[in-house]
Amino acid sequence: MSLTIQKSFAEAQGTPYGKLYLVATPIGNLEDMTYRAVRTLREADIIAAEDTRQTRKLLTHFEISPGKLLSYHEHNKAASGPELIRFIIEGKNLALVSDAGLPAISDPGSDLVKLAVEAGISVIPIPGANAALSALIVSGLPTERFQFIGFLPRDSKERDVLLRSLEDEASTLLLYESPHRVIKTLEAILEAWGDRRVVLARELTKRYEEMARGRVSDCLTWLTEHPPLGEYCLVVEGADPAKVKERKDAWWQELSIEAHVRHYEEEQNLSRKEAMKKAASDRGMTKRDVYKLLL
Repeated sequence: MSLTIQKSFAEAQGTPYGKLYLVATPIGNLEDMTYRAVRTLREADIIAAEDTRQTRKLLTHFEISPGKLLSYHEHNKAASGPELIRFIIEGKNLALVSDAGLPAISDPGSDLVKLAVEAGISVIPIPGANAALSALIVSGLPTERFQFIGFLPRDSKERDVLLRSLEDEASTLLLYESPHRVIKTLEAILEAWGDRRVVLARELTKRYEEMARGRVSDCLTWLTEHPPLGEYCLVVEGADPAKVKERKDAWWQELSIEAHVRHYEEEQNLSRKEAMKKAASDRGMTKRDVYKLLL
């Protein structure tokens, strides 16, 4: 039997293990910090941080000793992770924090959690602010079902493959993006998913918090006039199930793109260019995408 049960606050039986606490930190406003998070950081034997400089400022603000601060990030996790697990096995309580928000979401904390679970260590969440959910609840888009995508792949081909795989996803989609890539990401979304409703949330909980709500094309126009600043959370409308069904039931659904274009050339005597344009419109694609697939 492979089932394991964690009793987070029961006394350990036969093991001196400490615990791994996942502590949420502010995503902007220091008042996002909970009383429980402050107490957990004060009581922890070790605090592992993605960016020790950033965390040192947080600890100083809440008058917590930075002497127990250790570094754990993407570039040292292979060596640092097992060492941190060893400390916990020896009986030390470890608090893990990320730069902002909940640890283990879009950061290497998930790898440490995996090691801890495999070692039989109790992993305890200390909840708090989260940028994606904060953006979702103020977006005005459906919140009943949503999917968190995180950061899209940097490689354009991998990014486009991922976006295409989510083309028919009906739930609201949540993404993170940096200011220097947000325009390219919106352009890719426009090509893959069409001109859906979207919310660009930035500087969440900070003084210059801002939400831009509109269609993807509206947001692209806005960003040409207001250059991107700060980290963004994108909340994108899911696919319309009726339109997805209509497309899947369409007469051309079983045709290859080549056959689809050839149909318009032969049956309607259209030029290659016009046939590609019509096929692209049927499929909710751009003419450029059809051209690429026909190369």
